[in-house]
Amino acid sequence: MKIHKEGKKIILIELIVLILVWFFSSNIFDTNTVIFLKFLSVLIFIATVFFFRVPKRKFIIKDGCVYAPCDGKVVVIERTEEREYFNDQRIQVSIFMSPLNVHNNLYPINGNICYKKYHPGKHLFAWHPKSSTKNERSSVVVKNNNISILVRQIAGALARRIVTYPELHDKVKACEELGFIKFGSRVDLFLPKNINIKTDLNCKVIGGETIIAEY
Repeated sequence: MKIHKEGKKIILIELIVLILVWFFSSNIFDTNTVIFLKFLSVLIFIATVFFFRVPKRKFIIKDGCVYAPCDGKVVVIERTEEREYFNDQRIQVSIFMSPLNVHNNLYPINGNICYKKYHPGKHLFAWHPKSSTKNERSSVVVKNNNISILVRQIAGALARRIVTYPELHDKVKACEELGFIKFGSRVDLFLPKNINIKTDLNCKVIGGETIIAEY
C-alpha cells in the first residue's frame, strides 16, 4: 500500500497540527480536554491516511472488457439520454464511493482521450439522481477502434476538488490512473446501449478488477 500523491500535502499539514496539539495542549487545557484533543487529532490523522491509501494491485487486462473505474457500489444501471458529448441514448452505470473506499479513479478501457471538460457545480450527495448533471464534475471520453466511453467524475457533498490527469489526445491504458476525487464522490460511465452489462445494482466493485461490461 502507498499514499496517493494528492494526499501527501494534506497529511503533512495534519501531522504538523498533530505535533502542535500534543506539544502545547497540556500547557493550555485541563487533563480531560488534553486527552480528548489528543485522541481526536490522532483519529483524524489516521482517517486521512486511510482515505488517501492506494492498495497494491496487479491488473489483468482482457480485450473487450470495460473495467470498474473505482471502488464502490453500483447505484445506477439505466438507459439515459447523454447530452454532454454523445447526444444519444446510452447505458449509464454509476458507482458510489463512500469515504471508506479507495478514491483514485482509473481508465475503464484502452484508448485515446478525445474530450475533456470540467464543470463547476453544486455539492449534492453523490447518490442523488441529479448529482450527475448538477454537481461539480469532470468528464473525459476515452475512445478506441471498437468503443467510446464517457467517464464522469462527480464530487459529493463533502468533496470540493476533482483532479483529472489526462490531456486531449493522450493515449491511455485501462486501469491506469485517470484522477482522484477528495472526500466522497461518484463516477458515472456512459456506455453504448448495445453493450453487455456484467454487473448488477448494489454490487460492490473493485477498481481495475471488476468487469462492468463486455463489448
